[in-house]
Amino acid sequence: MSDGVESGLVRVRLDLSYDGRDFSGWAVQRGRRTVQGEVQEALRVVTRSAEPFELTVAGRTDAGVHARGQVAHVDLPAELWAAHEDKLLRRLAGRLPHDVRVRRLTPAPPHFDARFSAIWRRYAYRVTDHPGGVDPLQRGHVLWHNWPLDLDAMNAAAKRLLGEHDFAAYCKKRDGATTIRRLLDLRWERRPDGVLEATVKADAFCHNMVRSLVGAMLFVGDGHRPPAWPGEVLAAGVRDSAVHVVRPHGLTLEEVGYPADDALAARNAESRNLRTLPCR
Repeated sequence: MSDGVESGLVRVRLDLSYDGRDFSGWAVQRGRRTVQGEVQEALRVVTRSAEPFELTVAGRTDAGVHARGQVAHVDLPAELWAAHEDKLLRRLAGRLPHDVRVRRLTPAPPHFDARFSAIWRRYAYRVTDHPGGVDPLQRGHVLWHNWPLDLDAMNAAAKRLLGEHDFAAYCKKRDGATTIRRLLDLRWERRPDGVLEATVKADAFCHNMVRSLVGAMLFVGDGHRPPAWPGEVLAAGVRDSAVHVVRPHGLTLEEVGYPADDALAARNAESRNLRTLPCR
């Protein structure tokens, strides 16, 4: 092994976008249509390979969630990459369904790992409180909230959630996985068309975290809870029945960040460590 890649293989980075409404999420599932399944099969077909090459992804999006800036990697035989490199992107475009695109294919630097090298992921969640509902042309990407929303109250609530915390109150717990995360950015803006857009950026996310945070802040925005309430739920450390996991179609993975090439190996090691909070 060299740099985590077996001899004779080339690690290739894929930058992808997809409309998640007709997918059962990213990860391959028997009998279900998934983003990973579609891309792996397209890659197998255009390279005339007997078996699919497995993709590793920066973040496994759930069913119905979209991506504009998803990142994955795949290890391909060096001879195959050399033979197909110049034509592979266009061939994938011809083979993939229209709701998923590979936008870029590049040889990855040493130690690059789409999942473990990432230092942050940035999502957007889009909501409209227009009394007439969602613009039909945006219906697959914007949630309708049938109450007027107070932007200032939602941003006041968001500030209380920033930093490194145990987000167990906002995550679906998975065995052996930590719920400690560092929330780097959380803010709401109202676009010129009236849609409210949340920017949610963290070093990593646990299952349902973004959609639960949005659900809590919407409850503040429509006046059902005070701005301090989401922070109180966080501090309590347990799921609150009043926190709703909002629907997935308003959520888009916008971007994944990586360190400089010479810091990739260190980041990989750090990401694999089980996180704990410092004693306070």
